Amino acid sequence: MKEQLMTLKDKALLQIKEAKSLSDIEEIRILYLSKKSDISTMMSKLRDLPQEERPAFGALVNQVKTLIEQAIYEKKSVLEEEALKVLLQAEKIDVTLPGYQFYQGQIHPLNQVIEDVEDLFIGLGYEVADGPELENDHYNFEMMNLDKDHPARAMQDSFYVDENTLLRTHTSPVQARTMLEKKGKPLRIICPGKVYRRDDDDPTHSHQFMQIEGLVIDEKITFANLKDALLTMVRHLFGPERTIRLRPSYFPFTEPSVEVDVSYQKKDGSTGWIEVLGAGQVHPNVLRMGGYDPEKYQGFAFGIGVERIAILKYAIDDIRHFYTNDIRFLSQFKGVNR
Repeated sequence: MKEQLMTLKDKALLQIKEAKSLSDIEEIRILYLSKKSDISTMMSKLRDLPQEERPAFGALVNQVKTLIEQAIYEKKSVLEEEALKVLLQAEKIDVTLPGYQFYQGQIHPLNQVIEDVEDLFIGLGYEVADGPELENDHYNFEMMNLDKDHPARAMQDSFYVDENTLLRTHTSPVQARTMLEKKGKPLRIICPGKVYRRDDDDPTHSHQFMQIEGLVIDEKITFANLKDALLTMVRHLFGPERTIRLRPSYFPFTEPSVEVDVSYQKKDGSTGWIEVLGAGQVHPNVLRMGGYDPEKYQGFAFGIGVERIAILKYAIDDIRHFYTNDIRFLSQFKGVNR
């Protein structure tokens, strides 16, 4: 049996030496080291030997088994290293080639304006309020002092889904909903969002646009508070040298109402004015419908078009540029200071 064991050892070592792959090594391991291999069977033949020969033969079997295990381990290490070299060569990267160019986007100019205005008013103690774009006629018009047959509705020709549901024409219904939620408590909010009106698209008009409205309700709120808020916003957006001019106007939801002009310097050095927004003291009827006592509470409101701000800030000549998704246009606003 000793000769048979030595023959198995020599045969195994030769096969290990000639192995060409890791799969060959695995087959050799199973052949010579598994529980059913010839070497393992040798241990079961110890009972056929005389008692005095068993320890020596058992030690020899273990020695041969250890020798084969060591040979397999060393050969496997060599083959694994060779396989790794082949893999690395196949996955080799030419570092001299130009790298991939990944387009890095940026915040849309309209969102830049909205975030800028939000930062300003949050710092002044306002909350940012939001509401649905598909709105009920009650919140969109009636709670803004625009009854069913009010002639001012014609100024906001609308997209109706049914008799009482439409795409909101301003963010004022957010104000109405917030007033009801506050249940007669003071509030300071701005309401940015998208609004819709039936209009022919041209360089200065769009059937959809972005709007930011503001609303403050508290005791002893005066027109002076409104003017201070407007002047603060205008100087934040357009520069500290700007001033504002208020002209009487009419809005159903405010009384008195004003159009707000912003100053600019003409080429000849004289001062010119650009209309940018509307504002006014909240109408008593609006306060009552919102759950406020107009004898105790007063308020002011204003609304400004986000596109109008962006057009003035960035000297844009066509409102449609904001919505055509032209990367050449949008990429100009990367890193623009807000």
